[in-house]
Amino acid sequence: MILDTAEPGVADALFSAPFGLFGRQKIRAMIGRKLIRAEIDFEPSQLQPASLDLRISKEAYRVRASFLPGRASSVRERLQSLNAEPVSLAGKGAVLEKGIVYVARLMERLELRPNLSGAANPKSSTGRLDIFTRLIVDGGEAFDDVPLDYKGELWLEISPRSFSVRVKAGTKLSQVRFRSRHPQQRDRHTFTLDDAEIRKRHLLSALVDGELDLREGVVLRIDLGGLGESIVGYRAIKNSDVIDVNRLRGYAMEDFWEPIHARDDRRLILDPDQFYILASREKVQIPADLAAEMAPIDPAIGEFRVHYAGFFDPGFGQGADGRPSARAVLEVRSRDVPFLLEDAQPVGRLVYEKLAGAADELYGSGANSSYQHQGLKLSKHFRA
Repeated sequence: MILDTAEPGVADALFSAPFGLFGRQKIRAMIGRKLIRAEIDFEPSQLQPASLDLRISKEAYRVRASFLPGRASSVRERLQSLNAEPVSLAGKGAVLEKGIVYVARLMERLELRPNLSGAANPKSSTGRLDIFTRLIVDGGEAFDDVPLDYKGELWLEISPRSFSVRVKAGTKLSQVRFRSRHPQQRDRHTFTLDDAEIRKRHLLSALVDGELDLREGVVLRIDLGGLGESIVGYRAIKNSDVIDVNRLRGYAMEDFWEPIHARDDRRLILDPDQFYILASREKVQIPADLAAEMAPIDPAIGEFRVHYAGFFDPGFGQGADGRPSARAVLEVRSRDVPFLLEDAQPVGRLVYEKLAGAADELYGSGANSSYQHQGLKLSKHFRA
């Protein structure tokens, strides 16, 4: 069980100034103060440097279509109106078929305060398996958004895209971040640093290992030259076996992925309905008092989409020499037509947000830091 042992007055102070994203110690305090509850005890591994991993419960449903409940409805009411088919995730769980939409209740529920909100992302491993997930809340009008003062259940939409997957109660597919706001920020929708602030931070400690390219965030470019390696990416193999999401390093890479080798012309044509794992040219690092997220570069630059699972915890990519040491792994899919990618083409941008105080543990210092110092890397389910 994870409990906060601070006195009530001290714990209350944790949720006021300074404002921003919560680090691990503040999330622990939220659990101790019953602002986050769960039907079974919390696991220490759920606490990340600036987020909380969420666990699916045994209650799930197969649905005909994705949905949002809307301001006047609950998720349960929408499931009933759709005649959703129950799927039990008890025991060994169940196989979720690719191309099908499921909705699962999460074990955690929230009792937030008027100055606290939340935002969710798929976990890195979830994105690398091409499992599309989005958080849904009662009365919700947007995915992955937990409004101020929310009190109620949490649900997760799950839609495997490339592989059918086995999940069970307790499986962690998504993570939630919490943000405190002062009254003047109540109606704000963006909290990211502007380019001037990012440039100042880069001068203090390099955010990327190359030239800083800013466009409402740090622009990241695709690596198709190999940077000394012959393989520049992987393409998912269709009609592969089922992947048990809870089985780590249990699968042969070649049974699920086709390696993409660097070409002399440093190009890659993305085929529609294919899923690719690629990597950025730049190495990145996230300072201890910031967190970052991958965001679209500009929908006008090309007919492809990066699957934006990427939430970067403080400490990610920090090298022993203080320099950036990890590449951003990119989950890429073409939209409706084949699209030509060229080496060094912009594919996304990193946007940064301040923490409400530095996290008490950085990414890379714990056992759950599977992708520290990564290059091009598949999810932790595959043997090297």
